[in-house]
Amino acid sequence: MDCTNIIGEKIKSLRSTQEISIQELAERAGLTVEQVSRIEENIDIPSLAPLIKIARVLGVRLGTFLDDQPNETGPVICRKGEADDTIGFSNNATQARQHMHYHSLARSKADRHMDPFIIDIEADSEKDFFLSGHEGEEFIMVLKGELEISYGKSTYRLKEGDTIYYDSIVPHHVHAAEGQAAQILAVVYTPA
Repeated sequence: MDCTNIIGEKIKSLRSTQEISIQELAERAGLTVEQVSRIEENIDIPSLAPLIKIARVLGVRLGTFLDDQPNETGPVICRKGEADDTIGFSNNATQARQHMHYHSLARSKADRHMDPFIIDIEADSEKDFFLSGHEGEEFIMVLKGELEISYGKSTYRLKEGDTIYYDSIVPHHVHAAEGQAAQILAVVYTPA
């Protein structure tokens, strides 16, 4: 099941409930009104960075947009095959090109600060991408294929089994190396 089409509806609903105008949300999140409008209408599928900024403005965790499961206060177990629902994100909201498919591993955990995912990254020869940053930290382990991470002015190449941990406030971009498909385990931490 692709859950992408519910993200915009959740943002719009939260914004309306909190009586925040689209202009105010855009300004406080550092986005344009057009970007927020296109996200709310599910025209553009944003990357994680704008979603994290919107979540901060609305006072919710990132997972609020990504899942709609009952709250669980104890440990959450995700059995093999249970993370089949996907959320697709683009790496450039102006083109709405989905190149990453996220499988949430903790969607029913209430009040979490970390969001663990298995992410399938499509083969893509596109070299025109934008670096973006957001509050928090990220941990990535390459499960299949090779990964390239542009981080600030540096580029890192990771092979199967390699890991990277970085401050996500530094503008960055994650993509499969040389147009190959890849799969990663990623844990995104966003401070409360």
